[in-house]
Amino acid sequence: MFFSADPGSVTHGIQLSLAPVFLLTAVAAMIGAVTGRLARIIDRARTLEERLDARPDAAPSAAVHAELADLRKRGWLVNVCVALLTFCSLLIGLTIVTLFLGETTSMEFLRLPTIFFLAGVICFLLALLCFLAETLLATRVLRFGRPR
Repeated sequence: MFFSADPGSVTHGIQLSLAPVFLLTAVAAMIGAVTGRLARIIDRARTLEERLDARPDAAPSAAVHAELADLRKRGWLVNVCVALLTFCSLLIGLTIVTLFLGETTSMEFLRLPTIFFLAGVICFLLALLCFLAETLLATRVLRFGRPR
């Protein structure tokens, strides 16, 4: 593996590999938002489970069990979203590495950076769909002042 001593190619390699970093910033922000939602889901589930445990003699409430089932679905969606965002980050990182090495060394990567980048974008889009589904599921249970 031969590294180029030409400052122009190193500068161009940095410029090429810097553009995907902006997507990594968006992914990091999204992970922060999604994990915040996961924390609220966990807190709510714990509250409901404590409510069930506090009165073991009473008949289990169907509404509490239904809400716990919804929380389980929401938690699953959030976990899938975080996994997709993590894969996205890994793929974008591989894109950056292959772009930089392809520009600054004699290594030929052909279409590998393109494949990594597109796969990362697809993971990001799928994560957005999971986020949308989780949000829709969360707001579905709200009454907004309507009687039950």
